[in-house]
Amino acid sequence: MSGKQVRLLHQLARFHGVQTAYYDVNRRRRLAAPRSLLAVLRALGVPVRNLADVPGALREARQAHWQRFCEPVVVAWDGKPAYLELRLAASQADGLVDCRLELETGNVLSWTCRLANLPVLQAAAVEGVDYVVKRLNLPPGLPWGYHRLTLALSGRSWETLVITAPRRAYTLTDKASRIWGVFLPLYALRSMKSWGAGDFSDLGNLLHWVGGLGGSLAGVLPLLASFLDEPFNPSPYEPVSRLFWNEFYLDITRVPELKSCPPARELLESAAFQDELARLRAKPLVDYRHEMTVKRRVLEHLARCFFTADGERQAAFQRWVKAYPAVSDYARFRAAVERQCAGWPAWPERMQNGVLREGDYDPEVARYHLYVQWLAREQMQSLSTLAWQHGPGLYLDLPLGVHRAGYDVWRERGIFVLDASGGAPPDPFFTEGQDWGFPPLHPERVREQGYRYYIACLRHHLRHAGALRIDHVMGLHRLFWIPRGLPARDGVYVSYRADEFYAILALESHRHKALIVGEDLGTVPRYIRSAMGRHKIHRMYVLPFEFTPDPHKALRAPSINVVASLNTHDMPPFAAFWREKDRDDQAVLTSFLARKGWLEAPTDNTRAVLEACLAYLAASRARIVLVNLEDLWQEQRPQNVPGTTGEECPNWRRKTRCAFEEFSRMPEVLEMLRQINRLRREGGKSQ
Repeated sequence: MSGKQVRLLHQLARFHGVQTAYYDVNRRRRLAAPRSLLAVLRALGVPVRNLADVPGALREARQAHWQRFCEPVVVAWDGKPAYLELRLAASQADGLVDCRLELETGNVLSWTCRLANLPVLQAAAVEGVDYVVKRLNLPPGLPWGYHRLTLALSGRSWETLVITAPRRAYTLTDKASRIWGVFLPLYALRSMKSWGAGDFSDLGNLLHWVGGLGGSLAGVLPLLASFLDEPFNPSPYEPVSRLFWNEFYLDITRVPELKSCPPARELLESAAFQDELARLRAKPLVDYRHEMTVKRRVLEHLARCFFTADGERQAAFQRWVKAYPAVSDYARFRAAVERQCAGWPAWPERMQNGVLREGDYDPEVARYHLYVQWLAREQMQSLSTLAWQHGPGLYLDLPLGVHRAGYDVWRERGIFVLDASGGAPPDPFFTEGQDWGFPPLHPERVREQGYRYYIACLRHHLRHAGALRIDHVMGLHRLFWIPRGLPARDGVYVSYRADEFYAILALESHRHKALIVGEDLGTVPRYIRSAMGRHKIHRMYVLPFEFTPDPHKALRAPSINVVASLNTHDMPPFAAFWREKDRDDQAVLTSFLARKGWLEAPTDNTRAVLEACLAYLAASRARIVLVNLEDLWQEQRPQNVPGTTGEECPNWRRKTRCAFEEFSRMPEVLEMLRQINRLRREGGKSQ
C-alpha cells in the first residue's frame, strides 16, 4: 500500500463525510485503518472494493458534486437573509432560472433571475470542465417553517427544502426558569393496581403526586413499541419504531370498551386470571413476555367488541386512521411479523421490499395492532393533558436508534445504512469499543427526503412532552460507524449536517413549547457543546462526572442551561456510587459540602451526603434538577449495566423496591422533595 493510495483514500473519505482520524478519551489521535474506511464507504454506496477503485471513485465523486445543481436542504436562521449555492458549468451560467417558493402555509412566491447577474462565490476546473458556484439570495423575512423551493432551468428542475427556524430552541421564561422533577423507568414504577409493571395510569399518578409537591417534570425511559414475543427485545433503546407507542404500558382498566364487552370482563374477573395477575405482581423482575400475553388476551376481546360496534367512538377512530395512514401500515407490519415469527430480514424478498398482500398477515391481528395504537394514543394524550396542568410535564426520551428488524428500517430502508451499526470507540470501560447493533441514518439520503422521518419522530414525542431528551446528542454532528464484519474497535466517525438538525429541533421545540435536552456525557468534542450552547440545547450535569480532587472546587457549579442530576439510568444509584467511592474522595466532597453549608460537618453517613448533594443541585442555577426516586430510599442496584446481558444483570427489568403507594408516603422521600422545591423556588445558597 503506497502513501499515494492512502492519500487518495483519505480524500475520498473526507469527500463523503467520513473522518479519517479522531481523538480518543485520552486525547490520543487514532488514525482509521484503510479497510475500515473502504468498508464504510461501501456502506455509504461508494463503488470501492479495494484501493485500486479509489481513484475512479474520487473522480466520480468530484463530478457528481459539481454536477449537483443545488443542495437538497438550506437553513435560514431567524428570518435573516439566506442564500442557496448554485453549481453549474461556466458555459451555462447565462440563462434564466425560474424560482418558485411554496411556503408551508400554502402561499407561493415566484420570481425569475438571470444567472449572469448572480455573484460568483467559487470557480473550479474538474475533469476538463470549468464550473462556477453562484449565489442565489432567498427572500428575506420568511416565516418559520418548511418551505419548498423549485428551480427550473433549460427544461430541468431541482427542489430544495428551505428550513426557516429560530436559532435558539424553546426555553423557559425567567419567572419559571428553575424547575425540578423526578425520574423513574415506567416499567419499574409498580403500584398495587398495576399488573406486574408500571402503566400509563401509574405515570399519571406519579405526575399528579409530583405536581402536588411543586415539581414540574416526570422523566421516564423511552415508551416506544418493542418486540415482546418473537422476536423478543424489551430494551427501550432498540424499539420497533420511533413513531408508535408500546401497548405494554396500557392500563386495561381504563379502556372504554371494557364496560360494554362481556367476554373481556368475564376473563378479567375470573379467579384464574386474577391468580395470574397476582403471580405477575409478586415477581421481583418484569416478565415482559408473560405480562404482554396476559394483557393481550383481554385486549383481543376488547378489539373484537370495538370493531363490531358502531357510534361516535368508532367514527373518531376512522378519522384518526385516515389522518395517520402510517398506523395502518405499521399494523400490517406487526401482523406480518407474527405470521412469520421473525423480523423483516427473514421474510420472503417481496415482503422484505415493503410489499404486503392479503395472505401475508392475519387481518384480525392487524386490526388488533391498530386498536392498541388507538388506545395508546388516547392514554398518552390523557397523560400530557394532566402534565400540562403543572408545567412542562412529561420528560420523554428519544432513542438514537431503532431495531434493525423493526418497522422503521423496513419502511424507510432507503435512509438507513444496513451494512453498518452505530456504536462507540474504545474507552477505559469498554476497551474493545461498543457495537449498539442498530443501523445508522444515511447522512445524504435523510437530507434528500427532507428529514421527513426525523421530523415525524420528533413530533410523535413532542405532541406529549414538555421536555425531550435527545439520546447521544453528538449524533447530530457525527456518529461512530462499525462496518459489518469488523470489530467495534475498528469503527470510524461519519459526519452529519448538524446545522440542519439543530434548525429542525429549534423549530419543533418552539411549535410544541418543549425544552430540548441533549445527552452529552462521555467523550464529547468541545465544538459540539459550543453548538449546543448557541442553540440553547440543554446539557446534562451528572454529579459524579463533575467531581474534581480539588478540595476547594470538589464539584463544578452547574450552569444555567443544564439538567442536573446525581446519576442516569446507566449508572449506579447514589448509595452504590458512594459505597464504592475512595475514602480520600469522600473526604474531599464532604468537606466541600460542609464549607458550602449543606453539611454540618464532614461525615460518612450516606443519607446525609445524599441530601447535601441534592440540596447543592437544587440551589444551583441549573434550569432543571431531576431526582432519581430510587436514590431517596438508597437503592443500590442499577436499572441498566451497559455492555452486560443475562440474569446476573437483569437490565430493563428491575422493579422498584417500594410501590408507589409506599414511597409516595415515606417521610424521608417527602421531606427531601419538599426541601428541593423550597430551594428551587427561593434560589437557595450561593454556589
